[in-house]
Amino acid sequence: MFRHPLFLVGFRPFFTLAFAAGVVFPLVWALVFTGALTLPATALSPVQWHAHEMIFGFGWAVLGGFLLTASKNWVKIRGLHGGPLALAVLFWLVERFAVLFSGALPAALRFVLLNAFLLFVCGYVVWSLVRHRKQDAFPDNAFFVIALPLFLVAKNLLLTPETWVFGWTMALGLFRVAFVVMFERTFPPFMKAAANVALLRSRPLDFAIKALMLVLVFEALLPTWLAAGILFAEAALLALRFMLWKPLTGLRSFSVGVMYAGYLGLTVHLVLEALRLQGRLLGIGAIATHAFAFLCLGVVVAAMMIRLSQGHTARPLVFTLTDKLAISLLGAGAFFRLVATQLWPQRYLLWITLSAIGFAACYALLGARLVPFLWRPRLDGKAH
Repeated sequence: MFRHPLFLVGFRPFFTLAFAAGVVFPLVWALVFTGALTLPATALSPVQWHAHEMIFGFGWAVLGGFLLTASKNWVKIRGLHGGPLALAVLFWLVERFAVLFSGALPAALRFVLLNAFLLFVCGYVVWSLVRHRKQDAFPDNAFFVIALPLFLVAKNLLLTPETWVFGWTMALGLFRVAFVVMFERTFPPFMKAAANVALLRSRPLDFAIKALMLVLVFEALLPTWLAAGILFAEAALLALRFMLWKPLTGLRSFSVGVMYAGYLGLTVHLVLEALRLQGRLLGIGAIATHAFAFLCLGVVVAAMMIRLSQGHTARPLVFTLTDKLAISLLGAGAFFRLVATQLWPQRYLLWITLSAIGFAACYALLGARLVPFLWRPRLDGKAH
């Protein structure tokens, strides 16, 4: 059973789960938010559940699958596969039920069931990076070695009613660290392949962006003026690099252009978050958070999953009309969530519902095309 292609490498089962989560979780939240569905009395509070499942359910299905796959290539090892990978999948699935019934569980069992997946995957990736650091192709993987254990802290803060806001901001901060590390690694080769353009690289600028983003993981613990100042500074550095990275050329290609859109979305999110901290962001709902959720966690992740699901199964990299439609629907969802809610607040419930439908439709369309690739052998005959 564990020799099935699904369990050959981490991205295969976890991207499968991520496609399902990207459909189910937003729709469930829309039903809960509009009052059409009630979570079990033993579940987390509705807002906690939504934050937890989008970050540690959907988000970590993607990030876990990516890291289990990428880390083995970074340090040149076989990587988690077979039975141990299936165990990680089981931990993820059990956690989804534990979140709904956590209130009825003994404290010790609750802790185990809600942390087993993250402990297992983070522990394995950090161990791999530390154990094989001498053959690591990326010295800045030290940022992952620091950030990944902090996800456990953020998760347990989020699970506690009194501290869940701290956990939520910390978890978003850690995802931002992952995004800036991967933007730095992917944009240059993507642009070289798509437009034969070499992007300017500056080690001081790259390091400053990653270091400041790591500091912002703790924004909730910093004085408001300092946290807002660092957010503005980080946004300025990202904007500077954005302009240096030839955006007009990049936007000519859909496959690369969506990455530039996500990069710009991250920059906008940081500005909005700074304004929120200062009390200057006038609007309804968590606009800054959902700018990140739709424009980064949504758009960039969708494009990444299209690339990896094809590239790592030895299939041609193609963004089909269906893929473009899917990402366009996600963009429509972003409009409903970020713009329509502010312009026509009297229809707020409708916009929340339509934004959830846009997000879910994107991942349903992508999953229908790409999941079969994840369950089949590579086309080039290689084992993994």
